[in-house]
Amino acid sequence: MRNLLQASKILLLDLASTLLFLAIYVLTGNLFLAVGLGMALGMAQIGWQLVHRQPVEALQWLSLVIIFTSGAATFVTDDPLFIMLKPSVIYVIVGMVMLKRGWMTRYLPPIAQATVPDLAITFGYVWAGLMFFSAVLNIVLALALDVTSWAAVKSVWAIGSKICLFGIQYAIMKSTGIRRARAMMAAS
Repeated sequence: MRNLLQASKILLLDLASTLLFLAIYVLTGNLFLAVGLGMALGMAQIGWQLVHRQPVEALQWLSLVIIFTSGAATFVTDDPLFIMLKPSVIYVIVGMVMLKRGWMTRYLPPIAQATVPDLAITFGYVWAGLMFFSAVLNIVLALALDVTSWAAVKSVWAIGSKICLFGIQYAIMKSTGIRRARAMMAAS
């Protein structure tokens, strides 16, 4: 359970600016406030890590670049269709970064790194696939729905799909890791 909480903490920290954006937008309906606060949080997280001399992973840098470029574009264009299509570009970029073999290793406790490193690689590609699927789904939703309906469906999908995949991955990796650890102990 401790390992699940540790992995969840890292994942939540990586998604914090997105989650803040969604929460502020759902609560206030103010897109500019939500984007501004998401940008501020993303910058604060990276700044905190740099000040404390902690490594900043590629996905975290990418998140900061995406937050700033898409946030600035949101402020400049003020176009609802652009704002609705923008996540598709972000999903594709994140999906491409997630195609890097082994990116998920930082989320795993040492025992999982020792027993299920192959599953971490496989699930890294599954996460990339989820990003690409989400990009296509977002385009369909943006072209078919009004802004309010799009925001509601998109928020549920964005959070729900990630929680669901995280749960499936955790269950598979945990059960496989236990089985492999027992087999390794029996063999020695």
